[in-house]
Amino acid sequence: MNIFVCIKQVPGNSNVEVDPVTGVLKRDGIDTKMNPYDLYALESGLKMREAKGGKLNVISMGPPQAMEVIREAYSMGADNGYLVSDRKFAGADVLATSYTLSQGIRKMGQFDIILCGKQTTDGDTAQVGPEMAEYLNIPHVANVRKIVEVKDKSIIVEMDMPDTVEIAEVKFPCLLTVEKDICQPRLPSYRKKMDTKDREITMISLKDFEDKNEMKYGLNGSPTQVERIFPPKVNDDREMWNGSGIDLSEKMTSKLKELKFI
Repeated sequence: MNIFVCIKQVPGNSNVEVDPVTGVLKRDGIDTKMNPYDLYALESGLKMREAKGGKLNVISMGPPQAMEVIREAYSMGADNGYLVSDRKFAGADVLATSYTLSQGIRKMGQFDIILCGKQTTDGDTAQVGPEMAEYLNIPHVANVRKIVEVKDKSIIVEMDMPDTVEIAEVKFPCLLTVEKDICQPRLPSYRKKMDTKDREITMISLKDFEDKNEMKYGLNGSPTQVERIFPPKVNDDREMWNGSGIDLSEKMTSKLKELKFI
């Protein structure tokens, strides 16, 4: 099997700044990590490769420092890594991002399945995976909570729907977005990290794409207009109380009433 897993580098905490002009996150110089939901997609792909053989490739879109998450994927067992990176891709919304990633995957040739995490912690749209599938003209299934069986030409999965659990069989090539309950991601291996420290990461830019129209990428290709975006406010207000158990319980009750929680 030829498996692709989409991974993303996201802020490691809520201490981020927003560009007041473009409305996008300033990603330079902040703590980062692999998007937590992508870990479940990566583990699902690793289990699939272990069962059926083949290659597991990871692809990410971002600035050069996004190579860190590809290195992390190597330390977990990924075979090949690709970074789609170009300043012309900056500021992309979900539509431009999904188109860019679909072009990057087209550049890499044939595949059997693409796995994505349910969503990212910095966007929470859960749209990029399905939109990629539409651009690639392949079937896709979202909210996958279990991979029931991997066949030679198809895969059977369970979908976690609002009121039901649905089972679907999808022919290859296809795309799945997976829930966090699908598996327990393995920890990175220090030995694999050392063994893969010099492994190549293939860089892909706009000049490598079949479609080189700059108006389809980055801010130019983003129809979404950001009205307002801001980092979450940090509330560190606190009160220290002393007294007996009875006094403290009365104070707590009064405070909850004052805040209209009760």
